[in-house]
Amino acid sequence: MSLLTRPKGLSGAAEPAAPAGRARRMRPWTPYAFLAPYLALFAVFMILPIGFGFWTSLHEWDINLPAKPFVGLENYAELFDPSSVDGGRFWTAMRATGIFTLFSVPLLILLPLLAALLMNGRFRGRNLYRAVYFAPYVLGVAVVGFLWRYLLDGNIGLVNHYLGLDVQWTTDEPPVWIALVGVTVWWTLGLNAVIFLAGLQDIPRELHEAAMVDGASAWRRFRAVTLPGLRPVTVFVVNATILASANMFGQAYLITAGAPADRTKTAIYLIAETGLRQFDMGTASAMSFILAAFLMAASALVFGAFRDRSAR
Repeated sequence: MSLLTRPKGLSGAAEPAAPAGRARRMRPWTPYAFLAPYLALFAVFMILPIGFGFWTSLHEWDINLPAKPFVGLENYAELFDPSSVDGGRFWTAMRATGIFTLFSVPLLILLPLLAALLMNGRFRGRNLYRAVYFAPYVLGVAVVGFLWRYLLDGNIGLVNHYLGLDVQWTTDEPPVWIALVGVTVWWTLGLNAVIFLAGLQDIPRELHEAAMVDGASAWRRFRAVTLPGLRPVTVFVVNATILASANMFGQAYLITAGAPADRTKTAIYLIAETGLRQFDMGTASAMSFILAAFLMAASALVFGAFRDRSAR
């Protein structure tokens, strides 16, 4: 009998081959084995710090003192009391965070989308054009902060010198907001533009060609083909930009130092100052969880606004 011939049973008929799924049946614990390394890292670096942070927010936690008495929700109640010192400072910082987010997010959506539309075309020097837009993003926040701190200085800054202005960009309102938003847009525009560009290149060209055959104008093709095709990318960009803007710290710390009168001191800035300078980790943790609650609500609104209602 040839070695390549399957053995026959008593009836002389060849035995059927075992199904591939039966031969390689997945054990119940296999998925969990693959997930275990990630779950372990997620628990150690996410779940445990979040739990410890919430536990800290329920205490009067001074890192210099051995006694850390349990105070329950007193830290949260004090923050929601506008007449308290910490409450007034916190909501002033939340207002600064809201102003910065309100003015920076639309610019960081519309301008990168416009840049991506231009970069998606075919023209000479396209790769250089893309590199120029993305180049500022590779700089660290310290480099960006110190660079623009001196460029925007009201006395020796090159911005005032070349524009012939006498504006205190780092100490007066509203110029401080123009400076912070402008620097942030210049610095991070390239990242969102590259993400939008990837989304544009993922839209099938056949859809645009079909629309052109039907006689659709460029604006009509943009509304009917490009925007719907960019929906998943836009959801990601909008949500990530809101979170990044609400967590702005380095620009305010290095360029304005919270001036004037702490009105550009954002929530993250105040949290870091409260916890690391004043050593009041309990209040700082409570501030963090309140800010996180607002950001979770903002993310829910974004997902709700971009939900595909036609699929319902």
